[in-house]
Order: sequence, then C-alpha cells, then structure tokens
Amino acid sequence: MPKYSTIFRKFLISYLIILIIPSIAGFVSYRTSIEVTQSISIENSITQLERSEEILERRMVEVEGFTRQLALNPDLNKLMNEKKNGEAVNVYGIWSLLKQVTPFSQTNDFLQNYFIYLSNYDVIFTQGSAYFRPEHYYENYRYADLSLEEWKKSVLDQTHRSEIKPLSSFLSNAKQTSVITYMQSLPLDSFNGSSPATVVVIIDEENISNLLAGLEDRYGGWAHISDAEGNTIGLRGISEEDAKKLSLDAKLDQSKVSQFYNDDLVITIHSDKNGWIYRAGIPKQVLMQNANQIKHITWFVTGAALLLGLLVGLVLSYRNSAPINRLLTVMKEQFGKDGVTGRNEYDFLQGNISNIITSNRQLENELNRQLPLVRDGFLKRLIAGEFQTTDEIIAAAAQADTKLDTNEGYVGVLQINGYSGMDSVEILNELYAARLILKQTLTTLDSHLHMTDLGSDKVVMIFTGQDGEAGSEAARERIQAALGKLADIAYSDYKISFNAAFGDSFSAMIDVSHSYEQAKQMMEYTDYESKKSIIWFTDSRLETATYYYPMDIEQRLISTIRAGEPDEAKRMIITVMEKNTENQQLSIEMKQQLVGELKGTLLKLLDQKAFMESELLHTLKNQMISIQASNAISVIQDEIIEIVDSLCSVINSKKNHAHFQTVEEIKHFISEAYGDSELTLYRIAEKVERPEKYISQLFKEVTDINVSDYLEMIRIEQASALLRSNACTVDEIAVRVGYNSSHSFRRAFKRVMGIAPSAYRQSIQI
Repeated sequence: MPKYSTIFRKFLISYLIILIIPSIAGFVSYRTSIEVTQSISIENSITQLERSEEILERRMVEVEGFTRQLALNPDLNKLMNEKKNGEAVNVYGIWSLLKQVTPFSQTNDFLQNYFIYLSNYDVIFTQGSAYFRPEHYYENYRYADLSLEEWKKSVLDQTHRSEIKPLSSFLSNAKQTSVITYMQSLPLDSFNGSSPATVVVIIDEENISNLLAGLEDRYGGWAHISDAEGNTIGLRGISEEDAKKLSLDAKLDQSKVSQFYNDDLVITIHSDKNGWIYRAGIPKQVLMQNANQIKHITWFVTGAALLLGLLVGLVLSYRNSAPINRLLTVMKEQFGKDGVTGRNEYDFLQGNISNIITSNRQLENELNRQLPLVRDGFLKRLIAGEFQTTDEIIAAAAQADTKLDTNEGYVGVLQINGYSGMDSVEILNELYAARLILKQTLTTLDSHLHMTDLGSDKVVMIFTGQDGEAGSEAARERIQAALGKLADIAYSDYKISFNAAFGDSFSAMIDVSHSYEQAKQMMEYTDYESKKSIIWFTDSRLETATYYYPMDIEQRLISTIRAGEPDEAKRMIITVMEKNTENQQLSIEMKQQLVGELKGTLLKLLDQKAFMESELLHTLKNQMISIQASNAISVIQDEIIEIVDSLCSVINSKKNHAHFQTVEEIKHFISEAYGDSELTLYRIAEKVERPEKYISQLFKEVTDINVSDYLEMIRIEQASALLRSNACTVDEIAVRVGYNSSHSFRRAFKRVMGIAPSAYRQSIQI
C-alpha cells in the first residue's frame, strides 16, 4: 500500500466526498443547496477559465517564441539579406529553411497555419510549399473583409511588432472559418515602414474555442474571450453580436468576478499579462436543477451511501490506483521523475500519452511522404561522392528503403534530345512527362536499376549486376539490350529520342561517383559520336599524358584514414595504382608527380591533433619522405599501405583510449551515486553526456558486463560490507544501497551471492 499512497488517497478522498456531500445536503436547507451548487459552479468555471487562460497564453508565448527563433535563424537571415538577381530565387535556401521550421507545427496546433514573407524575393512560403507571388497565396488563403491590395498593404507591407489581428472571417481553400492573426516583422528591431521579412501565424478560432468546450459541455452554458479593446478572440455557445451587447450593457459590472445577469450566472476574469477578458455564463435553471436533484435524492441515497460507500471506496481506490501508478512509473522513467511537477498525475499521463500517439502518427505519415525524397536524396549523394565509407552507404540505403543488389555495375547519363537551351514552362512540362515515360518504361525493362533526375532533360542511371553475370561484358550486353528496347518504344510511341553515356564499371558502391563523373564527361562528346545513341567510356577513352589521382579520391582517402578504416583506405590506394598501370605506362615525370601527390596526401594527415600527439609522428614522417619514385609501383604501393596501416592504428588507439575514459567516468559516478534509488541509465547517460544506447553498448564492449549488472554488483558489494559490520538492519541496508524495498534487495542479494542477507550475516558471525 505505501507505494500507492498518493493516488490511493486521491481516489479515496474523491469517494469520501461523494459520501459527505449527500450527508451534508440532508441537514441543510434548499437555499443552502442553491448556494453550494452556485459556489461550486463559480469555482469550477473560474478554474476552467483560468486553465483556458493559462493554456491560451502559453500557446501565444510559444507562437511569439517561434518568431524569435526565426529571427535568430542564420538561414532565414541570409535569405532576408540576399539581393534578388533578376528572376533567380534561392530555391535551395528556401527549401532548407522549410525543413527547419516544419517541426514547429507538430508541437503546437496554433502553428499549423503560418507563412513567412520575404520582401526581397516577394515570396511567401509555408510548411509544405512556396508561393513565388503573394497573389497565388491569396487565391487559396485570404480574409473575407480584405482585398488583395488591402491585404498586402496591412499585412505584408507594414511593420508589425507582436501585433494581433482580432477575429476575422477567413477563406482557406474555399473553406470559410474564423481566425485571429499574429504578425511579427523580422528582424525584431524593425522600425516603421517595410521590413525584410514578416512572419504571420493564422490561428483558427476553433483551436481557441476548444479550450472553452468544457464549460458548454458541462453546464450547457457559453464562454467568450475578448481583447482589451473588446474585439472577439474566441467564443463558444454564444454569438459575437450577443457577446458584444452583453459587454456594453451597463447592468453588467465589469469589475465583479461573478454576478447574475438576466437568466445566467456570469463569471469574468481579466488577464494580467495581455489584458484579455475571459467570460463564461451558466444558465440559472441548471443551478436550480442541480439543487432540486440534491434535495430529492438526499434522503434516499444517504443511508445506502453511508453503509456501503466506505467499503466500496476502499476497494475501488486500490483497484483504480494500482494500474495508474504502474503506468505512471513507466512514464516517469521515460520522461523524467520530475515530470509531474506543477500538474496532477492525470494531466501528466493524458498529455504524454496523447503526445506519443500524435507524434507517432505524424512521424509515420511524414516518413511515408518523405520516402521518395529521401530515396532520391540518397542517390544524389551517392553519385556526388558524399559518402566516405561503404558502411555509411549501406546504412543510408537502408534508411532510404533502397535495395542495392550487388556492389558492381555501371553508371550512365541519359539525355533527351531536342530540348537543349529551352526552358519555357511548356517545354519544362513536356520534359517532365518525357522523363517520367522513360523512367517508367526502363524500370519495366530492367529491375536492377536506380534512377534520379539530373536537370530538366537528363536522368542518371545506376545499373547493378544480376546473378549469373560472369563479367562486365554480360552486364554491358544487358544494358545495351534494355536501352535499345527503350529507344524503340520511346520513338515509336512518343517520338522521343535520347543519347546515353556510361562510365567505367564500378566494383564497389564507394566508386559510383567516379563512374558517374566519367559518364558525365562522355556525355559532352556525344555530339562527336552522332551515329551512336549509346557510348561507353572504355570504348571512347581519350588519350592522356598525365596520371590518375583526382581530387575527390584524395579527399575520400583522407576522410577514410581519419575514420580509422584501413581496409577501405587500402582498396582505394590499390584502385589508384591499377588505374595508372592497367592500360598505360607512366613516364618518369608523371610517376614522380603521382608519388609526390600521394606523399603530400599522407603528410597532410600528420597535421591532425591525433598524430601530433603520437610517439610515431617522426617515424611516420620519415617513412613518408623515404618513399622513392624510382622504385617499382608495387613496392611504392606496399610502402604506402604500410604507412596507412600505422596511421589507422593511431586513430583507433585514440578512440579506444577515449572509450576507456568514458567507461571509467561511468564507474566513478556509479560508485558515488549507487545509494540513489532513482539512479537509472538515463541519469548515467546525462552525467557523461552521451546517448543511453551508446553508453550501454560501449560499457558492454569494454567491460563485458551490462551497466545494470555492474550497478547491482556495486550495491551488493556495499551491502556485504554493511552486513559484516553488523551496525544496520537488513531493511536499513536495503535503503542505504539504493533499493526501494527490502524484498527487492533480498532477491538481488540472493541472485548475486547465492545466499540470503540474513544467512550471509549469520555465516560471518560464525
């Protein structure tokens, strides 16, 4: 019972009140019943109004905080300060900002409809789209009482400082509703006149009115919120005309909290923060009805309630409080033990459960909606060479739900003929349709294919290998056949022709970007190969008098070594050497240049802090300098690989040292705080400033024991010492070493030591 005491008492008190009220009502007069009912109604209405006031003001503060965060957003500041260059618009900047501000609407329903206006671009963008003309936005979202010019003048072209437009009729996609509008110009210190940007938050009156629903549902009454000037902010159960007439009536004393007006009990409170007036009305007949019910049933229920109420209250209090406490314990563990501060347990549970459900649904819908964009973004990153390791590619492919059949294949660029230099709206629409037709047709012809758009008239194709293909020649024949069928279908059915260029085959996904660069290079020479619709880098290789070591390969090699991955670094070095020797013989000068470049890459790495502090610094530096270009390529390759192994071992040694220090910090914290019964993995992760999953895996890898098992071991060791001293009882020891109950302590002690605590103490004394 002790662990359920708080909730249990609340339930029991509720049931006792149910017993006490009819008992008292039986000994008081009808008039007293009216006064009690009236008092309770006033108190509940005031509480309801105050809660509505608190929630509404908190939401408005969050809306104001949203605009302040936007004012500090560097991407928005950059967009505000950009100068428009002709018709060009920083689409990427706007898209990036859209991604940053979209999550705000998921945490506050007041932020579900807002827009940001950039005066320099004359652009309005919302959570999911951008309007490059305000007129386009006005066609879908506008105030019923404002024309386009009036709207521009009063909203877009004015400087606003936390300004609120009162309740107004609003058309949203031809659906009429009522809204209030919060307007803030950016930057926050904008003066009169125009400003670089304006944030406008459109708050549906229904969201405000829902805060007042309890008064109408419970009493059949009404509620009304107005600003200091008397303009309506929200209402429920009463028309705006009647609310204004009531507020202007001299018979209503504006200074009283509660008073009777006509047939209603009117409750009025004023906000100290913004001067808003919250008013609610309860019909008098409801009060009288409740009083009459109390009068008629008091004597009937009093006897039975007194006899059975207490017993039922005890049983129900325990039964109802037990599951709530179990659920509350789980919630506290997930959201922090201080999560109930300032609120009762029911609000805490309701708020967190509804947030979890809402967040999960929104996240699921958003992930499904974003999946095609994520997949396309992954492919663009892949061909751009933004990934540093194969593991990173595999993880990103899994996240984008993209299946990579093999690690080998070809990258090609397909260009639609006849549209070069054309960029009108009609042409762009036609190109979009043509790309869609080609992509859908090609997907049916070859399922081992991934595609992404490159500009308006190009498509990048990544062909991966199939089972049973012995080599690259079989893959080339398959691709030639698929593109041949595509060319026949596209021209005969749609009169679409195209050229395609392919780079060298790649043997690892990390090399896709290099094959793509070759394909793009070959696409530039398609005009010279006018008789061919498909050209290959291997067939049209240009004669070169230089060596192969592109800048992107160098950057990836540096990043791979910094990540401490020797196998991937070795593969890249071997690939570079093979590219320089497989079909050509480097001159002495070019060989010296290549070796110099490789040595320069390795020497750049020595400037890193990890190597500067290493004892191997001078040894590694001497090894790099001693590489001679006069040696055979195979010897140079072996020397470089040996140096790469040493560099990666230094990096991994630093990582292991850092991991060991983190584990020691965890052990030290546990040795100090083991007596705290609230010590959890969350608290430990918070102390060492690392994620919970990270420290759990790290501790297990380093010590071969779980964090929870280690904590239990420390507690039992301390308990054993206390048991040997014979200075405390078993119950006292359980509390001192961090257990909530002696029962759980005894079970843990027996599980670790194989003997009960009392038996252990007796064995020591003997």
